[in-house]
Amino acid sequence: QVQLVESGGGLVQAGGSLRLSCAASGRTFSNYSMGWFRQAPGKERESVAAIKWIGDTTYYRDSVKGRFTISRDNAKNTVYLQMNSLKPEDTAVYYCAARFRGLLSMFSNNYDYWGQGTQVTVSS
Repeated sequence: QVQLVESGGGLVQAGGSLRLSCAASGRTFSNYSMGWFRQAPGKERESVAAIKWIGDTTYYRDSVKGRFTISRDNAKNTVYLQMNSLKPEDTAVYYCAARFRGLLSMFSNNYDYWGQGTQVTVSS
């Protein structure tokens, strides 16, 4: 089992920044590709960014490219999502997820473990 705990969400004005963190425990963190997903009220969960377990290959959805950065610190068993130039449409509950090795994936059903989520609200 892998336990994931997100933190860093909150209320921010449009144009502001937040850094989300996801702390993992339970298994060897470096064996897991990590993803960030989000779900806004009334909408389906969507991928935001992902980072591969080896080589630091990353993926971003088009709407966040150039604004968000995913990174990981294997020594701290933590994955981060730096979010800059936030927009009201970024408002959602943000979840981190872990996938044991394998290819980088933007599909939620490819991930094995999920955190409880952290709320991000961007006011206009």
